[in-house]
Amino acid sequence: MEPSRVSTPVADTVENAVATPEKEQPYAALGLKPDEYDRIREILGRRPTSGELAMYSVMWSEHCSYKSSKNYLRRFGQKVSEEMKTRLMVGMGQNAGVVDVGEGWAVTFKVESHNHPSYIEPFQGAATGVGGIVRDIISMGARPVAVMDQLRFGAIDHPDTARVVHGVVSGISFYGNCLGLPNIGGETVFDAVYQGNPLVNALAVGVMRHEDIKLANATGAGNKVVLFGARTGGDGIGGASILASDTFADGGPTKRPAVQVGDPFAEKVLIECCLELYKGELVEAIQDLGAAGISCATSELAANGGSGMRVDLESVLLRDPSLTPEEILMSESQERMMAIVAPEKLDAFLAVTGKWDVETSVLGEVTGDGRLQIFWHGEEIVDVDPSTVAVDGPVYERPVAYPTWIDALRDDSASALPRTNDPEALREQFLQLVSSPNLADTSWITNQYDYYVMGNTALSFPDDAGMIRVDEESGLGFAIATDCNGRFCQLDPYAGAQLALAEAYRNVAVTGAVPTAVTDCLNFGSPENPEVMWQFGQAVDGLADACLALGVPVTGGNVSFYNQTGDVPIFPTPVVGVLGIIDDVARRIPSGWQDAGENIYLLGVTSTELSGSAWAGTVHGHLGGRPPAVDLQNEKKLAELIHAASHQELIASAHDLSAGGLGQALAEGVLRFGVGARVWLREIMERDGVDAATALFSESTGRVIVSVPREEDVKFRGLCEGRGYPVLRIGVTDPAAVGEEPALEVQDLFTVPLSELRAESRGTLPAAFGAIIEEIPVEAGA
Repeated sequence: MEPSRVSTPVADTVENAVATPEKEQPYAALGLKPDEYDRIREILGRRPTSGELAMYSVMWSEHCSYKSSKNYLRRFGQKVSEEMKTRLMVGMGQNAGVVDVGEGWAVTFKVESHNHPSYIEPFQGAATGVGGIVRDIISMGARPVAVMDQLRFGAIDHPDTARVVHGVVSGISFYGNCLGLPNIGGETVFDAVYQGNPLVNALAVGVMRHEDIKLANATGAGNKVVLFGARTGGDGIGGASILASDTFADGGPTKRPAVQVGDPFAEKVLIECCLELYKGELVEAIQDLGAAGISCATSELAANGGSGMRVDLESVLLRDPSLTPEEILMSESQERMMAIVAPEKLDAFLAVTGKWDVETSVLGEVTGDGRLQIFWHGEEIVDVDPSTVAVDGPVYERPVAYPTWIDALRDDSASALPRTNDPEALREQFLQLVSSPNLADTSWITNQYDYYVMGNTALSFPDDAGMIRVDEESGLGFAIATDCNGRFCQLDPYAGAQLALAEAYRNVAVTGAVPTAVTDCLNFGSPENPEVMWQFGQAVDGLADACLALGVPVTGGNVSFYNQTGDVPIFPTPVVGVLGIIDDVARRIPSGWQDAGENIYLLGVTSTELSGSAWAGTVHGHLGGRPPAVDLQNEKKLAELIHAASHQELIASAHDLSAGGLGQALAEGVLRFGVGARVWLREIMERDGVDAATALFSESTGRVIVSVPREEDVKFRGLCEGRGYPVLRIGVTDPAAVGEEPALEVQDLFTVPLSELRAESRGTLPAAFGAIIEEIPVEAGA
């Protein structure tokens, strides 16, 4: 290291900025447009200092300011009913939403993206995505209790896909497992459209008592501003403004220094330290340091509290003493938190951080003058109104254009594709779907995650939703599921967003939980593309309208733009997470049957809806037409029916029908616990007027298969008839004959032994990425 770099860097002061108005500044390299730079000069009445320019560049980035999406996101707040407010304790605008789950307990949850870092440096990109979302949960006052991930990779056979898959999955498992948090669900999709721009969305959920909720509002003049956790380093500089708010050129991964580096052991200590600080009521407000680092924490805390703040930046503890003040302000080093602490509680605060060996520095104090002032060795380098940095950034009305290509795409319906009635051909197509990358068994990924650590996991992979027990005595718990079908969204982003919500809602409902609240991660291409903005507006409207119809509020989430390579955007991918409440996890419903001799029922109606389906894509390489219709009132009715059936203990298993249709649901049902089934399609074909291929592969919504013990058969039928929901008995769970193995038999068409089905399903990912890490069986009495 050069000696000159270790000496104290010279800062660009406010005084110097006033004296040198014409100094050229590298605003474009920091991601600012010329008009944005001009506006900053107008706000300040002078040129910004280098420190101010650094702060505005990260906080006005697309990733932090939502400047292209803010106008659209307001629609979530405009479309709200009284029903949606019932359990909402904290909504959009804070680090994460909070929901009342009953008995004095609250749950906070949120999903966010870490897409671009995960392409450049897959391991650290994914690991720090988990770390960042977990800190959002800590900052609400909650103990994190679970994580989930929503992954989109390129084509499974592309030479670069293995690099990204191995790195991302390792990064998620490393960070989550080291934190001791169960990973209870998620999604994995392979599609060439994500080749140069994979999506890594991470969700975290935490639990707290009502009275423990914390907000990120700095108030109270004289209160101390305290930074604690890991030291600040040179990693992640410009992550929000330069990396996350730009597209990838065709040249491949670059911008490596902008990726953050994670230390889960430091974060684990930080969690316990924060919880002890909360318990001692030693914190007035708290903010995690994620995107935009100290720039974000100081400006947001001050702006949210309507206060000011004075900070001495040289008090920040550094890993690298050569960092300039601007780099310190922009660094996105992980495992850091900022707290507002009353002076009389400071010693007690420092005693707790000392006990946990968490490094801490007092940076300054809250003021009442409404200014954010930052000093470097006594010289003022930042003097701004914090709301101009954190709240009143640019808001764009981006041009919107109806896509020139979409009508031709929609006219190319899957109804024109050949459908076979030949039993052998149907068997072949069924196995083709079961073994396709997006429907195949994901144990290669999920076996790398710990899903039972902490001992409160009630459901996890491969069930339709994850479920966690909140209270050991009462059994109170929550279920959570995330979904999105980018193929549907490409065909119709309004309907596609509603289909994502409907599927996640249904996945929660089939566990016996009551769907209650929503978080979303809206992944789209460049907002500078008018067709992308049309897709985005349609998706937001679709989601807002559907949330209103279902009575579930959006509690918060994330927008990720610039997901494209060159001029080619990804499919619109609005990932939707739904959280549901269950009053006793002992009444949870698994997704597969465990006992022979139960009746299998299909709830819902099957239509010829194959456009955008897994069958169209896998068997015919086709994408076109209109996605399946979604009837939200029907979805609500179905969820209420399953909840009533679970309360009366009428059903032994429930599994939603989505990608791959009935065929895939049956395959997953028999594979779940290794119990076979004998199924017939004739009643579906007669009642709904469909052929065998459609009965097996259609992706019509509002459908679930359930298994019902014979002694509950009459009651179950009566419940369905009383509620007016279509129901058909389509099969029985089947014991294997002596000397034979269990099988899935579709009468008059084909039979597949479970060994063959399992081999087809489990073989796809290992063939591409290597052997599965097998679960170690727990010895009896161990």
